Amino acid sequence: MSTIDPNLGTTSAINPWAKHAVSVRETRKGTAFAFLAWVFAVYDFILFGTLLPVIAEDMGWSNATATGVSTAVAVGTALVVLAVGPIVDRIGRRKGMLLTVSGTAVASGFTALTMSAAYLVGVRSIAGLGLAEQGVNTTYLNEIYAVSEDEAIKKRRGFIYSIVQGGWPLGVLLAAGFSAVFLPLVGWRGCFLLATFPAIIIVLLRRKLRETPQFLVDQEIRELKKAGKAEEAAAMSAEYGLDAGRATPLVEIFAPDARRNTIMLSLAWVTNWFGITTFAILGTTVLTEGKGVDFAAALIMFVIINLVGFTGYLFHGWMGDRYGRRNVIGIGWLISSLMFGLMLLVAQGDTAVVFFYSVGMFFLVGPYAALLFYMGECYETDCRATGVSFLNAMSQPGAIVAGLIITALLTAGVTWSDTALYVGVIGTFVSGVVMFGAKKVTALEAIDASLVPPGSHGSHLS
Repeated sequence: MSTIDPNLGTTSAINPWAKHAVSVRETRKGTAFAFLAWVFAVYDFILFGTLLPVIAEDMGWSNATATGVSTAVAVGTALVVLAVGPIVDRIGRRKGMLLTVSGTAVASGFTALTMSAAYLVGVRSIAGLGLAEQGVNTTYLNEIYAVSEDEAIKKRRGFIYSIVQGGWPLGVLLAAGFSAVFLPLVGWRGCFLLATFPAIIIVLLRRKLRETPQFLVDQEIRELKKAGKAEEAAAMSAEYGLDAGRATPLVEIFAPDARRNTIMLSLAWVTNWFGITTFAILGTTVLTEGKGVDFAAALIMFVIINLVGFTGYLFHGWMGDRYGRRNVIGIGWLISSLMFGLMLLVAQGDTAVVFFYSVGMFFLVGPYAALLFYMGECYETDCRATGVSFLNAMSQPGAIVAGLIITALLTAGVTWSDTALYVGVIGTFVSGVVMFGAKKVTALEAIDASLVPPGSHGSHLS
């Protein structure tokens, strides 16, 4: 007897998903590609932020123009990320992954041709496809892991995903190192041109990935309904425990069974990005202006802090598997707010600042490893990509509002230290509290390997 999660199917003597098992090789190949794609998506995303001052100087833009461009790009990015989810729920996870990585390559290449502020806003908005990568990765890996033959990954899926999500700090470090090495040699335009090649290689490799069985089953049900075969569609829906009469994906994520998590997780994303904007994106400014650290020393500190942040992903992925992802995320962000508060109010000297900042970053970014996988578990197959992408897009309103508040406070004469406290620390604390308003969810249960027919490594739907 095998019991499977309602998101995947129904309870029956024979698990219907067993015949759609994903092989060990396919599982690990998909994981590796997802990791590399996310590293280079972050790399492109951070490269733009890193080189924006250089671009502004070269184009002769004022600080106000550069800030306006950054804000407009954030708005465009949010719109693109929002659009990706419903598209992926229609065209499939594999094609969605190809779309997002291709977007990264296109955005990097065309950024090198920038001639005006309006053009740059349009091109960098396309780069929102790269930021949407983590949502598509979450959807794809959640579904692949649920029907994988890889016992090691099935038992530690949250921890394995944390390695994939750990591409964020690695992408940040890669962008910083790449800029330091190549900016003096090829300029900012050359840096963006060179950035296209890794993404193009990943696109070519990803073409060999298989689609997820969950999407293929859902697609076949939709095709039966479209062909007027309502009874066959209903029978197949019943066999796999899928709802044959679902509305559009964007409506589904606000249906009664999903509404609470959609609302609470949206609030968590918005408020937590107050902390991300303050301590991750504007981190060197917090160190130099808020704690009086020399800029050169601040850069070295930030490298150390991001390396510690990477270990935070692994820790929270591991903890989420054992103690529940929702609680691990909420507690992590509460601890992060405390550490950053102590760093701003108590820490004196470089050693103390680095310690509290590193621990704060560990508990600020680390929970995202559990958060992204948790989000994938909150929604059913036919709206999973839409739900994850919708929540992912909430980072941009958070970044915009945080930026506006920070600018207003600094303009009013508030110190950087107090500004970081009011925006970053309080925002992070609120996000931790909000997480406990979300419902606990059950992981998509993996198939019983004993039910997989001998020699079967996939279905007729592949």
